[in-house]
Amino acid sequence: MRLSVLDQSVALVGRDEAASIRETLELAQHCEALGYHRFWVSEHHNLQTIVGTAPEVLMAAIAARTSRIRVGSAGVMLPHYAALKVAEQFRVLEALAPGRIDLGVGRAPGGDMRTALALNPNAHHAADAFPQQVRELQAWLAGQAPLGIRAHPLGPTAPTIWVLGSSDYGAQLAAHFGLPYAFAWFFTDGQGAEDAIEQYRTLYKPSAAHPRPQVTICVWALAADTEEEAKLHATPRERWRVDRAQGVFGPLVPPQEAQARAYTEAERVMVDRMRQKAMVGTASQVGEKLRALADSLALDELVVVTWAHDPQVRRRSYELLAAEFELGRGI
Repeated sequence: MRLSVLDQSVALVGRDEAASIRETLELAQHCEALGYHRFWVSEHHNLQTIVGTAPEVLMAAIAARTSRIRVGSAGVMLPHYAALKVAEQFRVLEALAPGRIDLGVGRAPGGDMRTALALNPNAHHAADAFPQQVRELQAWLAGQAPLGIRAHPLGPTAPTIWVLGSSDYGAQLAAHFGLPYAFAWFFTDGQGAEDAIEQYRTLYKPSAAHPRPQVTICVWALAADTEEEAKLHATPRERWRVDRAQGVFGPLVPPQEAQARAYTEAERVMVDRMRQKAMVGTASQVGEKLRALADSLALDELVVVTWAHDPQVRRRSYELLAAEFELGRGI
């Protein structure tokens, strides 16, 4: 089974936000050396926690510093932009790293509506045009000329479009257009994933580029040398998720601070529920859960996202999982 990475450039208490962008770049190089298949970066706006706002820019830097790993967006929030401009940006990326570029697209705002309107004054209705934008992207990236316009630079290879989603909508759209599909398991702790993937496979219409359905899920996981250490370093994300449920967003706190803040009874119930589903532990423990999940959904690839206040903890987690799944063996 292949493993890939989604990195969200998470802000940390005690460190400036710009460092999170540089850490994403360094992590991409590290994960390529470990044997991971893809490295995807996300797009969020006006959010104090996730500070990666321009995946296409970060992808260019990653592509320039790597040679094998696929580099992609997870994703570009397409309703903010003109599809032609996105096609041009990703054709440039493809020229920089031929055969290595993934264009993951979503229709969510990646932030609040006020910010969405600042990005696109027509944001209230922009999502309605998402299917047409995807259709135009397919044509422009393939070198065709819808509306009599071509997206340059042309070349022998093209970026691979992925439709991202956390509901049936994205699954049905990806199936209709014959495109790969990625379900954001970590958004919902898997709620709705089985139905979405089943619909995708059942409704799939083969395309020239993708004669068979291709699906993956993005799942949160953290491995450490001991189970106790892994659980400790998972506490900042637990604290963040509890705060997020109350509309409070901020940088990730250190584990000691996360542990020091007591939970209410209702919050404790929420945390216990998260821990029951969490993929946190030693490499063998996390590996067993990841394999079971992949088997249950008939997947041959998983995309792993990991948060930790200490960048070295994240790196160690990816190292342990790479060894557990013998990722470097085929390099």
